[in-house]
Amino acid sequence: MVAIAVVSVAEEPQHKEGKGNGSINTQFEDPKLDVSGFIKKFESNSREVFAKRAEILAACEIRPGMSVADLGAGTGIYTFPFAEKVGPAGTVFAVDISPGFLKYLADQAAKKGLSKVVKPLKGSHDKTNLPANSVDLIFVCDAYHHFEKPESILASIHSALRSGGKVILIDFDKRSDSSTFVKHHARAEKEVYYKELEAAGFTKLDVKSPPSLKENFFAAFQKADRKSGP
Repeated sequence: MVAIAVVSVAEEPQHKEGKGNGSINTQFEDPKLDVSGFIKKFESNSREVFAKRAEILAACEIRPGMSVADLGAGTGIYTFPFAEKVGPAGTVFAVDISPGFLKYLADQAAKKGLSKVVKPLKGSHDKTNLPANSVDLIFVCDAYHHFEKPESILASIHSALRSGGKVILIDFDKRSDSSTFVKHHARAEKEVYYKELEAAGFTKLDVKSPPSLKENFFAAFQKADRKSGP
């Protein structure tokens, strides 16, 4: 899976397509990843998706008993609030490509008494590795622009969602008035991402009360069951 690691606007390197040297994703697969350094970068009010997390959580409409996947869980800034929302009867899959992040998430889940709810799961560059029909909602925050193989990942997301399941997508909003960083870093405008999801079998939903984001956009999609036969 492509960098399903949430990345700081100020610290993230320039995006380069492809896997290997120079890829934005390579650093996260390093066994010696400086997790403590990323905690400082990710969990800062200078980062919009951290500062606005209460609004974002409210817009996700997480309910007790739900099964949720945090795709690109990083340091768990949404994983653990999701776990509190779904409660002991729910499940939160914390998916990432980073062994360092996954170990940190497992350790934190144990410390917080949430090991029965939070399930760290290693993704790959083309699959979520989530079981088929296993989740009600998949949350992708500042990670979609990392996807080196969006078609493959989206097919995996579609398979993992239950009938009627939803995708919450948050990513950098590339516009004419965007910052220089976003213009050079984001792979495309959000409309391109929307078309990719629609082509993969998702229907865009109207969001009644979206969070007030400036550097990012917030969008919701619903799984459309694929038609069989001709």
